[in-house]
Amino acid sequence: MSGSLYVLGAIALLVLFLIIKGVRIVNQATVKVIERLGKYHRTLETGINLIIPIIDKVKPVQTRLLKTDFNGKLFYQLSYVDYLDMRERVYDFPRQTVITNDNITMEINAMLYYQITDPFKATYEIEDLGMAIEKLTQTTLRNIIGALELDQTLTSRDTINTKLREILDDATDKWGVKVNRVELQDITPPKEIREAMEKQMRAERERRETIIRAEGEKKAKVLNAEGERDRLIAEAEGYKQSRVIQAIGEAEAKIAVAEAEGKTLELINNSLKNTKMDAGQYLVALKYVDALKDIASQQGEKVIFLPFESSALMGSIGSIKEVFKY
Repeated sequence: MSGSLYVLGAIALLVLFLIIKGVRIVNQATVKVIERLGKYHRTLETGINLIIPIIDKVKPVQTRLLKTDFNGKLFYQLSYVDYLDMRERVYDFPRQTVITNDNITMEINAMLYYQITDPFKATYEIEDLGMAIEKLTQTTLRNIIGALELDQTLTSRDTINTKLREILDDATDKWGVKVNRVELQDITPPKEIREAMEKQMRAERERRETIIRAEGEKKAKVLNAEGERDRLIAEAEGYKQSRVIQAIGEAEAKIAVAEAEGKTLELINNSLKNTKMDAGQYLVALKYVDALKDIASQQGEKVIFLPFESSALMGSIGSIKEVFKY
């Protein structure tokens, strides 16, 4: 009786062991590849899955795990795991040496973003997926850079990234991998090339500075000349307008004086109607009198000059006296 209990207990333990071994829990964003008797059977998705122990087993997958050494430096270590990570992964490649079309040797540091889309292909179509992607990226990058010159390499990062991504995505499709993005982190030319480029950039900046300064001086001279021209034109226009206004004023003044003299002569003629004297003689007599006043008012003069026709003057003065009688 006790022997039967031992047998039943052993059978129960074996069943429990087989159940435990047959249960596989798959974490989120990961899958497991199951082989049955050495042949691919199925892929376990996220959650709880059941397999047949001994007959079914999980296929180990070779991968590169990012580790840190004693100095804090990151490095990739080759390991085997029982799952495939379906998330997008970042692979930072070490610096590599490339040669441009104009025989310039430089170092380039690239970064790759990829994602496994087919677990079966990623497991059975390639042995070391990480190594394969790294070597393919390096050789492709050398080919692309080898077709470009130094200046094109430094100024065409987007073009290089796009072309590299397209080539890698097409090549890795056989491995069940989707290359989403490729980035060139750093392009480092040799020291002498960097120094030459710095000198060239400095010379270019100085050249542009000289050109800008010359253009500024040219514009300043043009503006000064235009300002001087406008000033002379404005002065000439002002002088012209002032002369025109002055001439108009003088003409109007002369007209006003002439009109006043005409009215004066008319009044004098009306006053001299009953005398033998005309207006002209009257005005001449007044002019003579005014001139004599000016001569007599001068100090230090002992000699008084009378007009040659003094008798005519006296006659005119007498006529004026006759006029005032009326």
